[in-house]
Amino acid sequence: MQEMPKGANVSLAALSEDAGSVIVSLSWSSAAGDGDADVSVLLLDSNGKVRSDADFFFYNNPAAADGSVQLLGKTPTANGNEDRISLDLSAMQADVQHVIVAASRYDDAGFGDLEDLRMTLADGAGENLIGFSINDASVESAFIFGELYRRNEEWKFRAIGQGYETGLAGLATDYGIDVDDDAEPTLAVADTLEEPTPDPKVSAAQSPVSIPAQIAQETLAPARRPRTAKKKVTLPKVAKKSLAENGSWRSARLFPASSLKNDHEREMRATSILLSVMAQVPEFGRRLTAAFGAPAGRMETFTEVSLPHGESPKRPDGVLRVERAGRLWTALVETKTNGNPLRVEQVQDYMDIAARRGYEAVITLSNDVALEGSPLVDVKIDGRRKHKVALWHLSWAEVTQQAQMLISHEGVSTSAHAWLLQELLHYLQHENSGCHGFQNMGAAWVPVRNGIDEETLCQGDHRAVQVVESWERLIRQVCLRLGGELGEKVLPVQRAKRGSSPESRRATLADKLCEDGRLHAEIRIDGTGGVLGITADLRTSKLRTSIEIPAPDQGYPLSWAKRLVRQLAEAPADLHIEALVEEPGSGPRGTLEKLRPEPGDLLPKDGSPITGFRLSLLKGMGSTRGNAESGFIRSVDAAVDRFHSSVVAHLERRPGRRPQGASAPEADFNG
Repeated sequence: MQEMPKGANVSLAALSEDAGSVIVSLSWSSAAGDGDADVSVLLLDSNGKVRSDADFFFYNNPAAADGSVQLLGKTPTANGNEDRISLDLSAMQADVQHVIVAASRYDDAGFGDLEDLRMTLADGAGENLIGFSINDASVESAFIFGELYRRNEEWKFRAIGQGYETGLAGLATDYGIDVDDDAEPTLAVADTLEEPTPDPKVSAAQSPVSIPAQIAQETLAPARRPRTAKKKVTLPKVAKKSLAENGSWRSARLFPASSLKNDHEREMRATSILLSVMAQVPEFGRRLTAAFGAPAGRMETFTEVSLPHGESPKRPDGVLRVERAGRLWTALVETKTNGNPLRVEQVQDYMDIAARRGYEAVITLSNDVALEGSPLVDVKIDGRRKHKVALWHLSWAEVTQQAQMLISHEGVSTSAHAWLLQELLHYLQHENSGCHGFQNMGAAWVPVRNGIDEETLCQGDHRAVQVVESWERLIRQVCLRLGGELGEKVLPVQRAKRGSSPESRRATLADKLCEDGRLHAEIRIDGTGGVLGITADLRTSKLRTSIEIPAPDQGYPLSWAKRLVRQLAEAPADLHIEALVEEPGSGPRGTLEKLRPEPGDLLPKDGSPITGFRLSLLKGMGSTRGNAESGFIRSVDAAVDRFHSSVVAHLERRPGRRPQGASAPEADFNG
């Protein structure tokens, strides 16, 4: 990978033969683990301006209709987050001369509060070509990381590293985005359920879109509900009344799962169903393949394909092909269901076949969740081969989340596509499909629990590291499931020393597990004012879910306490509330049942300043390693669901950015 100094440029073709489609990654970290930012992309013409407001891509406008730009979302790293963007340079319209890659922060936060600001660019095979680090950020709330631009029909990259103290509004204005300083944002012109009035002067690719609420706030303009110009179809939240005579009647399903009997049949049917829906619903197929370097184009999928390999042919579970401008992108698919592990020798064979035939990727699909620095399958790459094949992994939980996001929150182009996705989702969630995500804490779970009970587990035990890895997989799956249900970004928070590797971080957590018998994790739900903590105490067999809410900047402590108790009117009576104070030690605490008549009991008797409140719920923990009714995994899911639905969902949302279609947020709980 070539490291770029600020201001330097390089030709992409000189670095890779597969640079027609690239993945740009922006990453950052913070010591507290809570720093975040949002990426954005602007397409500019030869004059350095957007052709229309539709050339601005951000969280409310994440993809171009022609597939040239797609924001892929965040993934957690060892110390922070990485936000990825798929750019299909071969699909860029001829009048697009510059592609600006930027990021912005909200709530008046600056990039100087973040560490390890970095941009990397990878080619279609997933090989990192360019790295660019930014070390001089301070108060800027928006930053241009880099630019891709055309020179003589060739794409080049320039490392920019320019910041804006005026935030996203200043950046957008510089490049021709209309931001009205005196009135409502001029870009929000169409509702999600209404087609915009056709303008003969504006092409379909240049249809109006909405700017973020952040721009409206930075320019002091009244915030209008974010809107989109493209008509999208989502399924109604309330289903129509059934015509069945009684509850024993079952609707006919497009993909029946009740008759599935064995693992081979599950794998074959799941693969065929998924690949078929990917080919028929372009938004869904593109969403799953863009992160793998696939171009946007016509997709066809195949099963039961026989490919020569030595003396006996091999039959991958599926083959996926995408055609764009006469160019083919091909991936072999290997599927496992029902918790069955991927076989190294099988995946190795497919990697060899793909390299020999000039295919671009091998995609593995199973219930397991991949972790950074801990590959599910360790294959050997022949460095002598010029053609490189990328190995990617999808979990069934990720597939389910993407289907949920599209049919419930973001929408697809037709009602038939929405119905297809709903049928796919019903199949994936059926008990016989075998596509239920991470379901087993592994063979080390029982010995580690016994070692903690008997106080015989010692630091350095490799089984403790295996349990920590399983715990991390479970938490990532919880984030995927919750994000799909809520339509929000939900990510695990990784707290580790700067520069530490994933392996060293997990070893440290394993030693801590041996010492105190606890597994701890934190997840951040977009729009929530705090970080949701999950602690599994293996000694007491209790699960604790909690969230800390910072104290408001204005008002009186008694008003804060009263307002908080009012917000929690529907919360469980056994919810534990603790006042956080500046001095070391704990503040007043009590259950919601006791605090409802007397919120003032949360105030310190000595008048110590309150810095915030901690809300906690306790729940019994399952003992078995699997996902049975009495299992640990199911108990974690139930604890998180209960805490979010009964507590977190009733707290007022954090002001700042808003999800698509949301109304203006209320003020924080400061009255």
